[in-house]
Amino acid sequence: MGFSKLPRSIRQLTTHLLAILMGVVFTVSTVRVLPSQAEPAPSVSNTDSGQLLAQHQSPATAAIGNRSFVTAAVKRVGPAVVRIDTERTVVSRQRRLDPFFDDPFFREFFGDSFPQQAPRRQQQRGLGSGVIFDRTGLILTNAHVVDKADKVTVHLKDGRSVEGKVRGVDEITDLAVVKIDAGDNLPAAVLGSSGDVQVGDWAIAVGNPLGFDNTVTLGIISTLRRPSSQVGISDKRLDFIQTDAAINPGNSGGPLLNDRGEVIGINTAIRADAMGIGFAIPIDKAKTIAAKLQRGEKVSHPFIGVVMQDLTPEMAKKFNQDPNSPVEIPEIKGILVRRVVPNSPAATAGIRPGDVIIQVDGKQTTEGEQLLNIVEDSEVGQTLQVKIRRGNRTQQVSVKTTQLRSSS
Repeated sequence: MGFSKLPRSIRQLTTHLLAILMGVVFTVSTVRVLPSQAEPAPSVSNTDSGQLLAQHQSPATAAIGNRSFVTAAVKRVGPAVVRIDTERTVVSRQRRLDPFFDDPFFREFFGDSFPQQAPRRQQQRGLGSGVIFDRTGLILTNAHVVDKADKVTVHLKDGRSVEGKVRGVDEITDLAVVKIDAGDNLPAAVLGSSGDVQVGDWAIAVGNPLGFDNTVTLGIISTLRRPSSQVGISDKRLDFIQTDAAINPGNSGGPLLNDRGEVIGINTAIRADAMGIGFAIPIDKAKTIAAKLQRGEKVSHPFIGVVMQDLTPEMAKKFNQDPNSPVEIPEIKGILVRRVVPNSPAATAGIRPGDVIIQVDGKQTTEGEQLLNIVEDSEVGQTLQVKIRRGNRTQQVSVKTTQLRSSS
């Protein structure tokens, strides 16, 4: 009996079964044939694989997958990073042998003639970091690491410990230069340019935090030109590099590197309340200061003596609406003088609280940072022509700068 003579229902069932069977056969054949017909996978070098990882992963993951730039940067500068130990003798003296002698009777009749306790001498020890920037043994570090130290000991990466001599200290920028005699061919770090640094660049901090030598932390540049006033260091005159690379006590004076192993900053300004934030002095500023300190020169910091605040018309209007405001402030954009330091150049020139500085030596000034830069770029003893607004009047005064002291 032919297939065509079979009942229709049987023919349909048979057709479906054949279709299913053909599908299974085709699938199995495909699985077996595709590997043999596929082109061989292209070979990928280590460099290419790193590039592919970087294309398909986040920057943080890519850095973990390809961390050779950190290793290379640290190897380049590591031997030039040193640990600095300091010792300082502090003398303390108590007023009386016994509180009994503070009785008014004894003070009236005997005054200060009672014997006092012998002075107590205590040894204070400090720890910091530094970086060799000249093969003859010149080291750049923070001023607060070595200032007023009686003894400075520098520990090199090769295991040697050498006495260091402080060449110069500048408290205003928190920078110092130390000299060691350990040969004329010491490893020296390459000082880069902080002017080329951008937010988001890699940042590598190297130092000896908490006494743990040769510690490396990695992060990025969080922001640039962070004023020292915002950092909480009002007695400094600096704009910091801010980074999220971990910087702990003992890191002070160590280098902050870019991804090529060049020094872009000197780590400093640790705040106890700063979670995951560190600060570094830009290396361009440090190079200028270090050049003077290594020659034993005093670094000049001109000073006029005003405590200021950036002012906008809106701020001035709000201030003037306060019935308790001591003066009426011009509702303009400028630099508000909040306080004048007694016996300062500004006080001598007649500048008062409530004045608004709008121009210095013909340059418009609307922000405090502009005024600071103009003053810092001047010379000690130079006379600056300062234009101010006082109420509705505009006048110009002559201010002769003096040297800024750290206590100012």
